[in-house]
Amino acid sequence: MLRGGVLFRGYLRQCVFNGRRRMASGSNKIICTHSGNFHCDEALACFMLDNTNEFRGARIVRSRDADDWAKADIVVDVGGEYDPSRHRYDHHQKSFNGTLDDEHDIKLSSAGLVYKHMGREVVRNLTGEEDKDVVEKLYYKMYESLVASVDAIDNGVDQYEDGGRRRYAIKTDLASRVGRLNPEWNEEAPDYDGSFAQAVKLTGAEFSDILGYLHKSWWPARALARAAMAPDRLLGPGKNILRLDRSFPWKAHLLELEEETGTVGHHMYVLYPDQQGKYRIQAVPAEADSFQNRKPLPAAWRGLRFEELSKISGIPGGVFVHASGFIGGNETFDGALAMAIKSLSLSE
Repeated sequence: MLRGGVLFRGYLRQCVFNGRRRMASGSNKIICTHSGNFHCDEALACFMLDNTNEFRGARIVRSRDADDWAKADIVVDVGGEYDPSRHRYDHHQKSFNGTLDDEHDIKLSSAGLVYKHMGREVVRNLTGEEDKDVVEKLYYKMYESLVASVDAIDNGVDQYEDGGRRRYAIKTDLASRVGRLNPEWNEEAPDYDGSFAQAVKLTGAEFSDILGYLHKSWWPARALARAAMAPDRLLGPGKNILRLDRSFPWKAHLLELEEETGTVGHHMYVLYPDQQGKYRIQAVPAEADSFQNRKPLPAAWRGLRFEELSKISGIPGGVFVHASGFIGGNETFDGALAMAIKSLSLSE
């Protein structure tokens, strides 16, 4: 019985246990992904790898050190390489535009890359299905039901095109997860009351988690965002670059405070230190949850890293610019500020 939420997690635990019992251990293998803030795509990639014969039980190393990448048996979501023959699965480099196949047009994230090359095996291992035709159907349906949305969101792809066509489905929202808790049509003795109790527990946990985040994390950031917007703290020729002393959830606060202060649309970039002491430059979004930005970093910089980025931008200390242009990094604050000022000076 495959089902969402709490009961589905129990199903997965059973599958993983059964898989470990019948498959050779991969405990001597190393999976490497990036350190710092984590995202859905590399988390899902690591889960899927743990459900392959080769990488089951592998140790996960989170690092941005090239020496650690070199020692790993597989590297996902970092490293600037896509080479399946060497198990290198990054999607951030400028040269990468891969999709699942010719029938799909969403750029893959690290989750999609792992799924493209190992997804059929994962489907077989988690379901126990041996019929190749059934596995193939499940493989594509699972991509469209979950993995495509992970790829799209990580790569900044809007769900709907301008003409209204939906490019991908999101089926992990709370209503969908509750819906999957209902007894299946072919259950012999469906327990609606028991399933409803699970739905109450699931929705309550979601409500409590979000309220706790808003109270303990989101709201305390309001004062920090307001202070960063003080006129005497703004940077750049147009005084439209903010500097934060640390990273915090600033987007919604900034946009709301702009409305309060009559400065809607004025601020363009936010600079802040990362966990390694380097600096990030992030474009202010058009809306709090939008993939569209007021001024993305220049197209010529996107997907570049280190020396290549520094050479093309003319600014020393370049670390990276995301392929979508919404964020970048530099070794120093002065370098990040120079990137912001130069980006603002360009007409694109």
